[in-house]
Amino acid sequence: MGGTTELTDVTRDEASLRRFLHGLPGVDAVGLEQRSAGLATRSIKKASKLWAIDTAISMVDLTTLEGADTPGKVRSLCAKARRPDDDVPPVAAVCVYPDLVATAKEALAGSGVNIASVATAFPSGRSTLKVKLTDTEFAIESGATEVDMVIDRGAFLSGRYGQVFDEIRTIKAACGDTHLKVILETGELATYDNVRRASWLALLAGGDFIKTSTGKVSPAATLPVTNLMLQAVRDWHGVTGQHRGVKPAGGIRTTKDAIRHLVAVHEVAGAAWLTPHLFRFGASSLLNDLLMQRRTQLDGHYSGPDYFSVD
Repeated sequence: MGGTTELTDVTRDEASLRRFLHGLPGVDAVGLEQRSAGLATRSIKKASKLWAIDTAISMVDLTTLEGADTPGKVRSLCAKARRPDDDVPPVAAVCVYPDLVATAKEALAGSGVNIASVATAFPSGRSTLKVKLTDTEFAIESGATEVDMVIDRGAFLSGRYGQVFDEIRTIKAACGDTHLKVILETGELATYDNVRRASWLALLAGGDFIKTSTGKVSPAATLPVTNLMLQAVRDWHGVTGQHRGVKPAGGIRTTKDAIRHLVAVHEVAGAAWLTPHLFRFGASSLLNDLLMQRRTQLDGHYSGPDYFSVD
């Protein structure tokens, strides 16, 4: 694979883009799953575990994306995001629907915690580009510092790669300096080869992050899929010199799950990705388990879920 000039060439028309995506190496599913299972068995020492927990906390996009969300719930979530517990780093971001971004912005003022908003007809991605742009622009005007967009999986699975590419590129242009995470909804992509193609498509179109899932479809984030996406950003960096991030979202609920993902980040992409700038967890319940396990590491006994607020 060539450098950035060659990558620009592959996006000049639909045929070139299709040729590039279908020319990517096929995924060895058995090898991918075996390596993921092997990484999941790695153990870490107590001192390293505390570092891993704090690192994971700093990578959480604390999320609420329910139809019943209220300004009060978002303010409570933001308070937890700012100060999860005593001597604990704040989380990376709070992720909400566009109409609640202004509430989050007010509640997070001066905290350094990012305000992420889903957009582009989340979670289905099924609407006109005009509607998707309006959705994105409203989120940014309301104060979003990050946008989590969804691709049109129907278009992708139908082979309309140019349409998906153009939509991502258009949304990225509307974002300006606002970071763009591109949700692939890997649970609907059916094959690992499609996950690899969708990852590269999103990177080619300018996504700052590639994200596994909306959290509304099962399966959501799995370790093999996360590993595959980490390979994509590693290889992208190898070709372009640019760092892009990965965000697994949905289904990561325990400290053990989070640490397995951090091990994968280190082993697959490299230590440079062990930062909230390049790796995030999209989660709601994960933070409480991280906090409980942190207390256990420090105090030598299990605190129990009642010690922490319920999201």
